[in-house]
Amino acid sequence: MAGESPRKGYTLYTAGTPNGWKPSITLEELGIPYDVRKISLSDNEQKQDWFLKINPNGRIPALVDHTCGDVPIFESGAIMWWLASRDPEAKLFPKDPIKQAEVMSWLMFQMGGVGPMQGQANHFLRYAPVKIEYGINRYVHETNRLYQVLEDQLKDHEWLAAEQYTIADIANFTWVYIHSWSGASLDDKPNLKAWLDKIAARPAVQRGLDVPEKNKFKSMTKEEEEKAIAEAQKFMGSTSAPGAQK
Repeated sequence: MAGESPRKGYTLYTAGTPNGWKPSITLEELGIPYDVRKISLSDNEQKQDWFLKINPNGRIPALVDHTCGDVPIFESGAIMWWLASRDPEAKLFPKDPIKQAEVMSWLMFQMGGVGPMQGQANHFLRYAPVKIEYGINRYVHETNRLYQVLEDQLKDHEWLAAEQYTIADIANFTWVYIHSWSGASLDDKPNLKAWLDKIAARPAVQRGLDVPEKNKFKSMTKEEEEKAIAEAQKFMGSTSAPGAQK
């Protein structure tokens, strides 16, 4: 339901990354009309002054809630919680406080574990100009360890928390979705693989993965993969240069 006309209830500032997909999938699952503003990471658009007023950390995604006086919200997990907790039908975030604690635990598991560790695996495996085996082994191994935690949870549960599909599932899904890009494997994790496939088949998830543009991971050729790596290396170089983080 990504909108073309301006000033719907929400404006999402995002790019086609696991963190960027988390709020777009959440919005699609909730059926909330929203506008999309694509942020060009390769052009460091997220470091421009206008964007830093929305997210002082200069990272995507960010959301502006026009229903509450243009409230800016940043950090993907905070955006997901903001949207889901305000849904009267509690589709993605239960009303029971005990179940809410379960959801938040698995959401923070992704925010503090899967995302950072798999992000470093991506960096050392795909983007680093110099291949450092220690870095590759360290972060790919840790990603696989965290995946095993998910696998163990899903052995006896259909969903990660609260006995229902929630923002915790969405948050972890977007990262597991690109597992092969990160050097991780699901070959010995049948429950995680089944959970991944079940979520990926959801129409709202498919729509959310195509925000802000057609999802390149669905059918990426070797040439497109190499181009994506080259663009990411260029971006990584620009953000590590002196003054780039200002």
